[in-house]
Amino acid sequence: MTVTAKSATGQPGRPGPAGRTGRAARPVTRVLRGPAGTSLRVEPRALTAGLLLTAAALVAAVVLIGTGDFEIAPWDVVQTLLGNGTPAADFIVNDLRLPRVLVALLVGAALGMSGGIFQAVSRNPLGSPDLLGFHYGAAVGALGVIILLKGDANEVAAGAVLGGLLTGLVIYLLAYRKGIHGYRLVLVGIGASAVLVAVIQYLLTKAQVVDATRAMVWLTGSLAGRDWAQVWPLLATCAVLFPLVLSQGRALRMMEMGDDAAYALGVRVERTRFLLMAAAILLTTAAAAAAGPITFVALAAPQLARRLTRSPGSNLVSAALMGAVLLLVSDWASQRAFGSDQLPVGVVTGLVGGVYLLWLLVTERKAGRI
Repeated sequence: MTVTAKSATGQPGRPGPAGRTGRAARPVTRVLRGPAGTSLRVEPRALTAGLLLTAAALVAAVVLIGTGDFEIAPWDVVQTLLGNGTPAADFIVNDLRLPRVLVALLVGAALGMSGGIFQAVSRNPLGSPDLLGFHYGAAVGALGVIILLKGDANEVAAGAVLGGLLTGLVIYLLAYRKGIHGYRLVLVGIGASAVLVAVIQYLLTKAQVVDATRAMVWLTGSLAGRDWAQVWPLLATCAVLFPLVLSQGRALRMMEMGDDAAYALGVRVERTRFLLMAAAILLTTAAAAAAGPITFVALAAPQLARRLTRSPGSNLVSAALMGAVLLLVSDWASQRAFGSDQLPVGVVTGLVGGVYLLWLLVTERKAGRI
């Protein structure tokens, strides 16, 4: 097996530094060639970034498992996960804290990948489930079950999924006009968000005190009390949708060059776009069903991943890993950074994400893109 170095344009050798035009150097691509004509394109910086994010997610997960009223050292957490812990540590780690950490990891990864998909499809850094209304659609479905039907936790989760899917279908149909244009999708999503927020407020005004309190807790977004009942459906959703999305990675890269170029390269643009958007909506609604509407992770994770890898394209794997790290760290901060007052993780992501959104808007305005 031989290794050759190519630039992003496919020419041999490493790209040089930015020229007089000020454009940054393109990332180096290494092509690993194997038997029977097989090959694998690898960008060393993106690969290194992915490995670092994976290590960061594992370290954050171990630290988070050890965090709580009964502190457990990281080494003892690892030993317990390997089956060598005491009975008390085994109960605390495997029964109480591990499900919460796994939900945080899966929700963060699902939101990161869905945000990467929407930003790539819309070709807009503001193309995020947070701003396009899908979280609000899931919230309307969940609140309808809580307030109108007095449903249990499983029924609330089903209502969130149904509400998010219906919202996604309506937004797609309203934004479709001989195809989906990025800014049209964003504008329709913002308009749908305003309508759905009004519906949420109406439902809250009609709720009894107990139901309104329960609804507000769900709307905040929280990982408290999560157990294996939330882990398995979310894990199954990610196990099915992640490979499906990654199998469309080449088509997505072609679509980022424009619909005409993608058509010329043989990509069935609208079919691929619909498939990717459907997968992203399912990931978003599954995450909301498991932990409530966690905001801004889907917006920030793809952008931070792209800055870390310095690689063009959607960077879906890096975005998913970044989302997992962000939510794990946010959950740790919600438990430890405010003293004895533990906050829902949705409050922390909202605080950090709001600052990030303001910074992103200022950056995009200075660049003349908005």
